[in-house]
Amino acid sequence: MSIAKTSEVSASSDKSFEDAVRKGIKRFSKTVSQVEGAWIKEQKVIVKDGEVSEFRVTMKVTFVLND
Repeated sequence: MSIAKTSEVSASSDKSFEDAVRKGIKRFSKTVSQVEGAWIKEQKVIVKDGEVSEFRVTMKVTFVLND
């Protein structure tokens, strides 16, 4: 039997929401092994001078605990 856990992760990108998700998962995977998936909880943009300057995501990442 496996036990899974979730952690909340925030990540950002100057390109897109998708890029922010990829960066967040990649960074999280350096610290925690056996990442199984993620649920996007929130998306937000930062606006400067009338232009979108940053895309931010908050996600719940699921990973399996080692035995």
